[in-house]
Amino acid sequence: MEARSQWYIGTVNGAVLCVDRHGGGRFEGRLVHGYTGEEIPFSTAEEAIFTLERLFDSLRFPFPTTRERSFAEEKPQEKQEGKRERLMKDEAILNRHGDLGTFIVRVQHRQNSSWQGRLTWMEENKTVYFRSVWEMVKLMESALDTVSAAPEEEPSWFEKDEAAASGGGTEGV
Repeated sequence: MEARSQWYIGTVNGAVLCVDRHGGGRFEGRLVHGYTGEEIPFSTAEEAIFTLERLFDSLRFPFPTTRERSFAEEKPQEKQEGKRERLMKDEAILNRHGDLGTFIVRVQHRQNSSWQGRLTWMEENKTVYFRSVWEMVKLMESALDTVSAAPEEEPSWFEKDEAAASGGGTEGV
């Protein structure tokens, strides 16, 4: 078996996305990071992203270079009571796997209202850099597309038998 040189968390805010189902432009699964003792289910990529964003905000790392703007009355920032305690070691996090794919997410910067970092596809032991959340999601989708079950058939107005019988064209148009 190939060495697992890319399998590491590396930062306090590293997380693993275990993808169990994929299709129709969305994927669902479980998110694992060191500050909860359990897997956090997600049913869309957006849900996983918002969960990670809340984690980064609570850790204050990586610190965002832009602030959220609002016309509503600004609430005073909550005091952070020291550092958050890690409940799960990196080895335990890396032992979690999705049915279709497993990705280690390491966000290094939150600049330009997005994320920049590294994404490791554990099944292939490949790591790529991403420049935005959108790019990270697209990289994950392209990886999942390569392992998904047989591609779904394109929708058609005709059943295959009807199309063959009528010559595939439309009559009387």
